[in-house]
Amino acid sequence: MTVIVFGSANADLVFTVPDLPAPGVTVMGQDVKTFPGGKGANQAVAAARDGARVIFAGAVGRDGFAEVATAALRDAGVDLSRLAVPDAPTGCASICVDAAGRNQIAVAPGANALARAGQLEDAILSPGAIVLLQMEVPPDEVAALIRRAKARGARVVLNLAPPGELRVEAMRAVDLLIVNEHEAEVLASRLGCAPDAAALRGVLGAGVAVTMGEAGVVAATAAGEVAVPAFSVTPVDTTGAGDCWCGVLCAALDRGLVLEAAMRRASAAAAIAVTRPGAASAMPRAAETDALLSPLRP
Repeated sequence: MTVIVFGSANADLVFTVPDLPAPGVTVMGQDVKTFPGGKGANQAVAAARDGARVIFAGAVGRDGFAEVATAALRDAGVDLSRLAVPDAPTGCASICVDAAGRNQIAVAPGANALARAGQLEDAILSPGAIVLLQMEVPPDEVAALIRRAKARGARVVLNLAPPGELRVEAMRAVDLLIVNEHEAEVLASRLGCAPDAAALRGVLGAGVAVTMGEAGVVAATAAGEVAVPAFSVTPVDTTGAGDCWCGVLCAALDRGLVLEAAMRRASAAAAIAVTRPGAASAMPRAAETDALLSPLRP
């Protein structure tokens, strides 16, 4: 069993600031640190640290930021044999984090724009695999991989983040679509429906999970609707919370957990991640998530 992640890998420059900057306003930061990031890499690390065998396909440049972008992937034991290294700069994100843990992010995609679905061969897109995708690589490549993975029998999970333009037919083909509240509103406006999981599923026909931060997560599938509350923590940095949730959810599904149990595990892992600075580097190990979940077990 394998979780295959096709997505972005970035170097994240994280600025700690008292308040998020308003337009035209310069805010003096208290600190700056460099972390590995990118939604695809973050999710791959989260899944691997939760115990899954993970293959990552994406692209980094030939510059110093490439080592930063791949450090957590290598540390987590992610298979990087499908990683491309084109003649382009490594993707980079500038992240401001305020005293309440809220963030403001700008991303330059760099080599991520050259990631191609063809980096993954058909043979590994098998019925035993989960394919996890996001929207920080070209939408046409995302759509192409969805088509191929479904044709080969793999289970497809799409995190529509950021909410870029992806053809509706591609979204209808996935097994589970994951969006946060903002992404749900953008998608609902496009589809002409309410921004809740049931309404989105009604239009798309695919399973839909809407993550809502402190309000938890609701998923609507053919089996019905499932709601899982969030864990109560004091956030330090919420940058990688959604990525952690997606990666751990897929790792849990890969191990055979039913959706509700997988959602609960993903929520526990995300709660741990937001208590730490950074994105990929903040993803918890399986034992840490087990410890948070243990009081909830009979």
